[in-house]
Amino acid sequence: MFLSFFLLLRQHGLPVTLSEYLTLLNALRSDVGGVTIDDFYYLSKTTLVKHEQHLDLFDRLFGNWVSEQPDGSALSENLPDVPPDWLKNALSLNLSDEEKAALDAAGGLDALYERLRTLLAEQQNRHEGGSEWIGTGGTSPFGTAGYAPKGFNVDKSAEGQGNRTASKVWENRAYKNLDDGIELNTRNMKMAMRRLRILTREGAADELDLDETILETSRNGGYLDIKLHPSRQNRVKVLILFDVGGSMDEHIDLCNQLFSAARYQFKHLEFLYFHNCVYETLWKDNSRRRERLLTYEVLHKYNKEYKVIFVGDAAMSPYEITQSRGSVEHYNEEAGIVWLDRFKRQYPHLVWLNPSPAGYWQYTHSTTLIRDWSGNRMFPLTLAGLGQAMKSLKNPKVTFEG
Repeated sequence: MFLSFFLLLRQHGLPVTLSEYLTLLNALRSDVGGVTIDDFYYLSKTTLVKHEQHLDLFDRLFGNWVSEQPDGSALSENLPDVPPDWLKNALSLNLSDEEKAALDAAGGLDALYERLRTLLAEQQNRHEGGSEWIGTGGTSPFGTAGYAPKGFNVDKSAEGQGNRTASKVWENRAYKNLDDGIELNTRNMKMAMRRLRILTREGAADELDLDETILETSRNGGYLDIKLHPSRQNRVKVLILFDVGGSMDEHIDLCNQLFSAARYQFKHLEFLYFHNCVYETLWKDNSRRRERLLTYEVLHKYNKEYKVIFVGDAAMSPYEITQSRGSVEHYNEEAGIVWLDRFKRQYPHLVWLNPSPAGYWQYTHSTTLIRDWSGNRMFPLTLAGLGQAMKSLKNPKVTFEG
């Protein structure tokens, strides 16, 4: 029974191992997980899921697996849908303590399931404020926005969730927003950027080297010989160039989060701004945009050890990339692609992060041009995309899988 669950997870790409499966079986034998399906859900999730990006997939697969078990068929497959107008909240109740106490007994989940089946077969109309039928604002154990200490909330999206004491929330999935395709938040970005860290030991020897201390002490016949070595530090150097203005205005919040995460994760971080495409000048401060830096100076200042990240939607007129004097802001003597090629020659570890959904890229000519220029190292600003980008910065052969 449990082997089929384990194989289902593996079949759909969830990274679960045989040792984790054996740990789960040992926990079940020791009664750690209890005996209910909810207990098994929490135990298996704790044992088998190692990263929050897999929680949504695990929830879906667990639901599919339970529905296929002989004694665990999904209610949604056996019961008709509840008409939405039955669940429009029209009133609320103020019950006394005695009335609430009288409601605090429903006969357990099995009895609730059977009663719900019967009601869905019999009820024909909307109901509110009652004690038996499916509706709103009453004391029935079925519906929403009422008082029933042990019941089913059959409308998890309804506003005003009443007393919030439902035993079950119909088809609720608590980790719906943790798919690896979601747009990032600052915490997720920090976790993804950790993959780029390059830890090296440089500088003064100020940290205890326990292994060498034990080895040398043993060689000295037990006389303590303390050995030190430099502490490990993240030595990676990163240069980020942000596209600002125009169509990028709608991505300001996401870029702010990316910048905050990068400042937290990388000790050696430099950043500059451009608009649409890089040309002969860049700038450091948007509030003093006229104070520009020559792009040639930037190329000479930051050596090839820097990992370069372009951030922009690459949405512009194709002439801004391919033609001299094609910029919308000034008459550039050299085409944008010329400056882009200079960056690519200088920095072998280079990627482009695009905050626009990857499915839209093919419909914008300029985006296709930039993607081709990058050697398919343009990645979407999602959790999965940022993770691939960090891998590509360490190994330029890694390209976008999408």
